[in-house]
Amino acid sequence: MVGTENTRLVVLRGNSASGKSSVAAGIRDRFGRGLALVGQDNLRRIVLRERDRPGAANIGLIDLTARYALDAGYHVVVEGILYADRYGQMLQQLRADHRGRTHCYYLDVPFPETLARHATKPIATEVGESQLREWYRPTAFARWTARGDAPTTRAALALAFRSAGGSSDCRRSATIVEPLACAST
Repeated sequence: MVGTENTRLVVLRGNSASGKSSVAAGIRDRFGRGLALVGQDNLRRIVLRERDRPGAANIGLIDLTARYALDAGYHVVVEGILYADRYGQMLQQLRADHRGRTHCYYLDVPFPETLARHATKPIATEVGESQLREWYRPTAFARWTARGDAPTTRAALALAFRSAGGSSDCRRSATIVEPLACAST
């Protein structure tokens, strides 16, 4: 078992440029101290300099980091693409082991919006449209599609912030969030 009845675990998943990092940063900004942000990109690309592949070391490091923070009494936001076929088992076990409330969200953004958002990122010159198409999984979460076009992320941020135990009005932009199982495919 991990964490306490009072700790909250929020998992934010979605395709590249769906707004996961923006929502996670918004939650962190509004919540303040006492909330640990466990970012897949940071642990995989910065700490380990590792490619995203089945059985990679970052999967265990994400799990270990989230568990450590929960056991230390922090609320935790885990965010990343977190493909179910690679990260699903770890996320399911983390959710099952967590003593407190766990909330999982998938941010669903259409591919044209993904391209537009990606163009504003620092890695836009390194990763092109063809690579984004390889990463993009349009039908992975067909049961949890966005209601309407991907407008602002005010609703996503507000929902995820409340899940983490916050209560203030959130006024940032991001995407529609749909609740789902942590590791559905």
